[in-house]
Amino acid sequence: MTALARPTHGRMIGGVCAALARRFGTSATTMRVIFLLSCLLPGPQFLLYIALWILFPSEETAANRAW
Repeated sequence: MTALARPTHGRMIGGVCAALARRFGTSATTMRVIFLLSCLLPGPQFLLYIALWILFPSEETAANRAW
């Protein structure tokens, strides 16, 4: 498993689904479909997405911190 960081390439909006897909070894498309299907259920999915967007560093930031 890799560290959670939003990729700079292959992301649609914020890169949250791409980061989660990379972490769990699935495709980004699969993760996006799961997110869209979860939006049909009641709950704070969009707020969670925004919170993860803020909390996950981008790959560039994560690479800079590694030094």
